[in-house]
Amino acid sequence: MSKLHLVLGGRVKDPRGLDFVDLEQMDLVGVYPDFASAEEAWRGCAQRTVDDAEMKYVVVHLHRLLEPELPEEVEAGE
Repeated sequence: MSKLHLVLGGRVKDPRGLDFVDLEQMDLVGVYPDFASAEEAWRGCAQRTVDDAEMKYVVVHLHRLLEPELPEEVEAGE
C-alpha cells in the first residue's frame, strides 16, 4: 500500500488541541502519496491562516490507520 496522507483543517476550541468545532465546515485539503507533498500542502494552509489562532491544519497518516500492524518507518521530515 502506498503511504497515504490526508491534510485537513478547521476551527478548534483550543489551539493546543484537536477538538474541531464544526465538522461540517472542515477544510478537506486533499490526500497525498507522500509526506513531503502533504507537508507542503499543510504548510501553505497553515501559513494562510497563521493570524487566526483558532484555525488548525493537520496531516493524518492514513496508511498507519489502514494498516496499523505494519512496522512504522520514519518518514523524512517527521
